[in-house]
Amino acid sequence: MRLWRLGSDNLPIEPSAWAAEMHGLLAQVRDSVFTLALALLGATALVVVAMSATLDVARAALCATLLLWLGAVAWLLRSRKPQIAGWLLVVGWSVINLLLAGWAGLSAALWLLALPAGLAVMLFGAPVGLGVSAGLSLLLIFAPVDRLSPDLVSDRTLIILEIWGVVGLTVLTLRPLQTVGEWAWSAYSHSQELLRKSQDAQLQLNQVLEDLTSANAQLVRLNHLTDGLRQEAEESRRTKDQFVANVSHELRTPLNMIIGFSEMILNAPQAYGGRMSGPLLADLAVISRNAQHLSSLIDDVLDLSQIEAGQMALVRERVALAEVIEAALVAVRPLFESKELFLRAEVEVGLPEVNGDRTRIREVLLNLLSNAGRFTEHGGVTVEARRRDGDILISISDTGPGIALEDQARLFQPFQQLDSSLRRRYGGTGLGLNISHRFVEMHGGRMWVESVSGAGATFHFTLPIELTAPMAPGAGRWLNPAWEFVERTHPSLTPVAQVQPEIVVCETGGSLANLLTRYMQDARVTAVQDLDEALRQAATLQAQAVVVNAISAAEMLAQLETVELLPEGIPVMVCSVPGAPDAAGNLGVADYFVKPVARETLLAALDRLGMDGKKILVADDDEDALRLFHRMLLSAGRDYRVLTAPDGRQAWDMLQRERPDALLMDLMMPEMDGFELLAAKNTNAALRDIPVVVLSARDPLGQPIVSKALAVIHQSGLSLAQLLAGITVLGKVLSPAHPNIGLRLPAEPPG
Repeated sequence: MRLWRLGSDNLPIEPSAWAAEMHGLLAQVRDSVFTLALALLGATALVVVAMSATLDVARAALCATLLLWLGAVAWLLRSRKPQIAGWLLVVGWSVINLLLAGWAGLSAALWLLALPAGLAVMLFGAPVGLGVSAGLSLLLIFAPVDRLSPDLVSDRTLIILEIWGVVGLTVLTLRPLQTVGEWAWSAYSHSQELLRKSQDAQLQLNQVLEDLTSANAQLVRLNHLTDGLRQEAEESRRTKDQFVANVSHELRTPLNMIIGFSEMILNAPQAYGGRMSGPLLADLAVISRNAQHLSSLIDDVLDLSQIEAGQMALVRERVALAEVIEAALVAVRPLFESKELFLRAEVEVGLPEVNGDRTRIREVLLNLLSNAGRFTEHGGVTVEARRRDGDILISISDTGPGIALEDQARLFQPFQQLDSSLRRRYGGTGLGLNISHRFVEMHGGRMWVESVSGAGATFHFTLPIELTAPMAPGAGRWLNPAWEFVERTHPSLTPVAQVQPEIVVCETGGSLANLLTRYMQDARVTAVQDLDEALRQAATLQAQAVVVNAISAAEMLAQLETVELLPEGIPVMVCSVPGAPDAAGNLGVADYFVKPVARETLLAALDRLGMDGKKILVADDDEDALRLFHRMLLSAGRDYRVLTAPDGRQAWDMLQRERPDALLMDLMMPEMDGFELLAAKNTNAALRDIPVVVLSARDPLGQPIVSKALAVIHQSGLSLAQLLAGITVLGKVLSPAHPNIGLRLPAEPPG
């Protein structure tokens, strides 16, 4: 056991030191008792001197002198020889008391024998004190009583009892004192042990706090690093989206040339001044077919990018799979006939409809059938569709070379080809199966393959069925004659059905309504073209919100602030999301087309403008595009007078000089781009009314940024709680670097 000493800087001491401490304390007690005994010894000497008149004077004086000498010698020996001084005091005092009683005639001195006996207990402990008491008792019992004092015969027993009583009381007095001392030292040692443990715990706690502080600092640094990495990832994603948009622009422009010229030559060879030879037309057909294939590959890359960015949505409708399968078979049948392969379909009769995207399901079927046709040399392909549990299982089985087990694991990964060598027999980017797999998963189904190398392959995919019970005609379908009214005796535990929220969209085109229909599948979208009608519809349908797609969000917001009949409790949101038709309206042009532009599409747009026999200016920085559009217009047989400008600056000069009847232009041109050309034209009163058709590879809905503003107005205003909640939600959505931004929202006041 370790002890601690107060007043010594909390230094630990061992049990031996604790014993020395106790001995020191007892020594102080004995020293005090010794001093008291010397004082009593001197007092006894004075009493003897005072009573010497009734005693033998010489003997009394000698005894008093002996008492004084005894005290002096004991005093001198107490510091050097404390044990000897103590025994001298006990024995000497006892002997002198006996001399006083038997030699000097002072019999009362025998009563003082209890003092040296008690002194022996105090100085040497209980055993020694008991021994001295026993010795004095034997002396009193066996000594010649009549020689000591004639009065001792009657008082001897009382004196012995006095001696033992004093010794007993002294022992009883010292025992509690010793016990209390031991208890005190024990409690003191225990408290010091607890103090040591608490100090150790405090030390450990301080160490833990330091470790936590260090860990917290590291966590803060990691959070900063994570925020930086998140921002870099967001920037990389935005850069990738912009890259995809730019690449699509750059690829679509030359594709427009290839597809446009090849179709132009194939459909209107007379525009080139003569009859084309058969081999040349066949080669042009190959060029056109491969250009279309390249265009589909670009669309695949864009689809994959949109899927990975979570921007791809399904246009869900009731789809009859039998019709979709038949349409896919018709599309791929020429491939199978050219290779003399059979193509069969086994569709279960009465197959229920599915709720899905007809176009995407058809793409999945076309991709699987095309792959099966390309890889199969003998035999053919069988398409099966049957109902299985709550799904429809569609299987495409071929008699081709099959797929090895080790290759099946990477079959649905993007940009993977089973034969990745440069001299592989079959082409492709390896995106078709991956995109088809993701389309099926977006429908809530799954896709897998079963195959053995050399024995053909079977691709399966499932589409979930949404069962709806057939409804009888007439109002009676809502009633059942067997129904019985039963009064409810307890609250209903049936969960409340979630009503689909209504969103009213106000726009002149249909771009925003199409986007909301695709991406907000849990809401019903109602599209109107007039603002007043939108507000009435919102009040009638109790819509969740009214969304206005306007060219200028600020101007529309200012207009809404003057409207007095805004729907009560329904927020009105304003944004600017241009589609191709909306982009035309936003730019103030007659039409907006995304390249590649088909010849029929362009001519139909000019027909709507009544341009037969009119002068048309074509502005594009691509020389091939100018040649293509020039050929398209001249081959139409409508007496167009076509002018061309290789950039925006020359187009502006020709506009002022030639005053054409219509302008066909690209938006991205050097010197002066299409936007600047439009702005300059609209500021000139003589040129303002010339209709413009935009021919651009820039798709308004395919850009990373769809709208730069979002404004909200509420008829009854916004409370503090609504304002803070709106700031919190927008902060989480629009601040990718701080996704956990949040505010402590105040409670909404009652009523």
